Amino acid sequence: MKVFTTKKELQQHLLQIKNAKKSIGFVPTMGALHQGHISLIEQAQQGNDVVVCSIFVNPTQFNDPKDLEKYPRTVDADIAMLEQVNCDVLFNPPVSEIYDDNEQWHLEIGPMEQLLEGKSRPGHYQGVTQVVAKLFNIVNPDTAYFGQKDYQQFSIISKMVELLIMPVKLVMCPIKREADGLAMSSRNIHLTTTDRQHALVLSKTLNWVKENFDIAKISQLTHEAELTIGAEEGVELDYFEIADGKTLLPADGHSSIIVALVAAKVGKTRLIDNVILSR
Repeated sequence: MKVFTTKKELQQHLLQIKNAKKSIGFVPTMGALHQGHISLIEQAQQGNDVVVCSIFVNPTQFNDPKDLEKYPRTVDADIAMLEQVNCDVLFNPPVSEIYDDNEQWHLEIGPMEQLLEGKSRPGHYQGVTQVVAKLFNIVNPDTAYFGQKDYQQFSIISKMVELLIMPVKLVMCPIKREADGLAMSSRNIHLTTTDRQHALVLSKTLNWVKENFDIAKISQLTHEAELTIGAEEGVELDYFEIADGKTLLPADGHSSIIVALVAAKVGKTRLIDNVILSR
């Protein structure tokens, strides 16, 4: 695996690949890799000649400086995992390589930016679109791969690609789960043994809603899900929504895709999860 820390060297390398008419798959990450990330690399390998992974903990998408500070950084272990699955290229730049001083960015994403995660973390998706746009322009991939766990993020990046007319195809890959159902996340490292047991209420509740889903019962299902999660010790519910999979506004009879999304604080760790109910 080739490792680059500067845009210039990475682009020189990727230009040779492009000139050889080889396709590039791209998996942008913030590191602290787990099997969920590896599944994205493997899916990218199936559809492309060369796979590029980036590891960059993006400061502009954190509202809370403490959250940025405690975000897990495990680059040596990450590199070992990427080498094990034969990833071709790693881009691991310092912040100064991505951002100039006092850079300004604002993309008019529309109502989706203010919903769910956007409501709980104002400005978060401006930071996400800012860094992903930069990475897409640096790597110039044919296809980019993201996990379904960040469903809203995928929807917003799709909107960004459409608005900025970027020549990249986006692929959303299924959520990878632990054997007990917990959605894999870099933040799981912060869960105590007790927290982890309590965290299972999120996936269990989503599964229950999927099994019992009926479009006529959306408000009832939402209410029961909120009660179940709210009653779990050590879990503080942020939101549970059954939403239109395209707009993330409340689902109704016209929704062609319906998704249930949840966010909660388990102990001191904020977790998100979702399940597609119908398409």
